[in-house]
Amino acid sequence: MPLSEFEIKKYEKAKAAFMAKRRPRPEIRSKLDLDCRLEERTMQLFEVRPQWDDPSVQQEISIAKAKYDSSEMHWKIYWMDSKQQWREYGPDKRATTIEEVFNIIDIDETGAFFG
Repeated sequence: MPLSEFEIKKYEKAKAAFMAKRRPRPEIRSKLDLDCRLEERTMQLFEVRPQWDDPSVQQEISIAKAKYDSSEMHWKIYWMDSKQQWREYGPDKRATTIEEVFNIIDIDETGAFFG
């Protein structure tokens, strides 16, 4: 079941604030950009950059993912490891709001998201 219209509006507002803070400068966005998408109850954050062997092709490199667990009423946050596998960021790092999700990713205490 997808998020409610109200929750989607909250996501859009939180995403805009996060992107205003974290997105690269406009002059380099053709070489490195940041984007985010929401599908059903899953939010995914990723880098967008030209493919190394064909710059006309844009590739997405996953950074973070958050899934809303309606039974527990919180967001579980995941990071992508070097083997391209999603790992849960930690049970103590679950968020009750999408704003908290973006805040946890932005703070990046362990360097799991932005190094």
